[in-house]
Amino acid sequence: MGFMNYLRNRAGVIIVVFIGFAIFAFLLGDVINYGTPFWARHQNQVGSINGESIDINDFNAQVDQTSEMFRQQMGGGTLSPQMKSWAVQQVWGQYLNRELLKNEVERIGLSVGRTELNDLVQGDSPAMQIQQAFRNPQTGQFDRTQLTSFISQVGTLPQGHEAHGQWEALLQNIIDERLSAKYTNLINNSIYVTSLEATEEYNQRNKLANFEYVLLDYSTVADSAVKVTDQDYKEYYNENKGVFKNPEETRNMEFVVFDASPTAQDTARVKASIEDLKAQLAESTTDSLFAAVNADTKYPYIFRKQGEFPPALDTLVFNAPIGTVVGPVRSNGGFEIAKVIETKVGPDSVKASHILLNPATEGGMDKATAKADSIKGLIEKGESFAALAVQFSVDEGSKINGGELGTFGRGQMVPAFENAAFDARNGDVVVATSQFGIHIIKIENQIGSSRVVKAAIVDKQVNSGQETMDAAYGKATQFFGAINSANFQETATQQGLSVLQADNVTAMETMLSGTEVPRELVRWAFEADKGDISDKVYESETKYIVAKLTDVHKKGQLPLEAVKGDIESIVRNRVKAKQLIAQATEAANGATGLAQVGQKLGKTPTLAENIVFANPVIPGVAQENAVVGTVFGLQPKQPSKPIRGSQGVYIVEVTGFVNPAAPTDLSAQKRQITQSLAQRTWSMAFRALQDKADIVDNRARFF
Repeated sequence: MGFMNYLRNRAGVIIVVFIGFAIFAFLLGDVINYGTPFWARHQNQVGSINGESIDINDFNAQVDQTSEMFRQQMGGGTLSPQMKSWAVQQVWGQYLNRELLKNEVERIGLSVGRTELNDLVQGDSPAMQIQQAFRNPQTGQFDRTQLTSFISQVGTLPQGHEAHGQWEALLQNIIDERLSAKYTNLINNSIYVTSLEATEEYNQRNKLANFEYVLLDYSTVADSAVKVTDQDYKEYYNENKGVFKNPEETRNMEFVVFDASPTAQDTARVKASIEDLKAQLAESTTDSLFAAVNADTKYPYIFRKQGEFPPALDTLVFNAPIGTVVGPVRSNGGFEIAKVIETKVGPDSVKASHILLNPATEGGMDKATAKADSIKGLIEKGESFAALAVQFSVDEGSKINGGELGTFGRGQMVPAFENAAFDARNGDVVVATSQFGIHIIKIENQIGSSRVVKAAIVDKQVNSGQETMDAAYGKATQFFGAINSANFQETATQQGLSVLQADNVTAMETMLSGTEVPRELVRWAFEADKGDISDKVYESETKYIVAKLTDVHKKGQLPLEAVKGDIESIVRNRVKAKQLIAQATEAANGATGLAQVGQKLGKTPTLAENIVFANPVIPGVAQENAVVGTVFGLQPKQPSKPIRGSQGVYIVEVTGFVNPAAPTDLSAQKRQITQSLAQRTWSMAFRALQDKADIVDNRARFF
């Protein structure tokens, strides 16, 4: 009881102490987290937009889809790091668009109603995404019957079915696109062009100025003859501060590339290798296996029409007798040979449906084969193929359409499936086994007829040999071992190496000054400090790279020191301009015209004709905004004061203006300006929304 009474009497103190401890623990945790990088506290986040986090798994899935789309557009093969980077950038842009637009439409109150959405899906003019998703493969036109069938079938499927997710994603994309159009239209409807603006725009493009000028070029003053002070830099920087805002963190780098591209000896070595393979292929009795084992590119072992073989082999294959090995030919960075196995006349394309069984879920290959034969028997007895597909097929993409695959040409399906579909006849039901499982295939129609050839193709890429790689790596390591932060340029010069410069490198960059580099090198640059040498020799496919980080530019307003090197020549010319303006002013004193000014300066005035305000270029000199702007504010026959231009200091004298005829239709001019502004509204609005948004970008951690 004594202890309990003690607790009761001290309860207030204990509670205060407990609360104080809790607050301390909270603050301590916050302090600990404060020193932890954001990405370390958000390990699975690619980034966030206005507080909405982006999960790496969701982001990766979309990158994979976009990459696959790029790969198909390029005709297959492996995507380059640059193409993968574009896919990442495109998906990131989609997230930005979606989130920034979502906040705006919610704030304004824009929406897509049920009736409007139904009209976008099933109305007289469906959304373009609907038309593309339900296109007849034969005609290339939107197939409303296919859409209606899909909607009726998806309605019978249970919630959580994959088809529901696909349909909902499509509907969401349609809604997003419609909201984007509404938002853009809302902005466009706020654009108004006055008659005064239209008239001014017309005159700027059509009023002509003819004038003479005397130019004192900056190059006539030696760099050594002027002294550029810190104050000169500050003046220019302060006048142009808005230019020096960094939209995202960047790096400046110097780097040396050691090229390990294939040499003539490497090419000769690979050619000798393919000649040896040609002799072996001619003797081979297992041609498809030989090609699969020895080829760098695993070409499908299928029949092809003329024009579908690799270009360098195509004509050779179709003109060669069966059993002949043609080539080697140079193609796609390597050498190719092909053995003609079989030739026949076959269909160009096939319309088919299929039911796919998964042996793993059917109890093994034997049971799956037996089940496929049973289903085939039911179909041949008149059972509905579509109904059996919905019941048994594991191919979610086609089963909702009754197993329909549409019409496909040669080379679009896996070899086992293609051979079965093209070797059968109209109306046949056949069973085939591929890497995806067991297919029951119904041939709906076979279209066209052409001579086709089956050939075993073997190719060998010309790659750098070990000797070539070792030589380049040896030079790289020799340079790497000799350099430090202070002697990078000097050592490169001593070893006869060129130092390349890459400025304003972003965190997601894959190219430095036109050179493709590994992503690891860029990631190193964003973790290093100014002056650091790369922690190792970085390797790409045919290059070794050693780099030095020369500058770090944080996001936001750049300090003067960060841009001093970039503006040095401009500031120096401004100092020269002061000397030249003084010289020109003295020459203009007492002169009655430009000819006298030119005489004092030892210059003959030059005539510039038919210059318009909207295109302020002096022919043969440069774009001179200040000079041309001054011209259109002068009266004829009156020399100007000295003008500081981009190329030098000018004195100009207008000889005359040619005024255009008054516009006959000012409304047309207004429409033209309005359309021009409307084309830029979304990009300008998007930039404004992006500047205001709270965006965290962690992509460089993952890609």
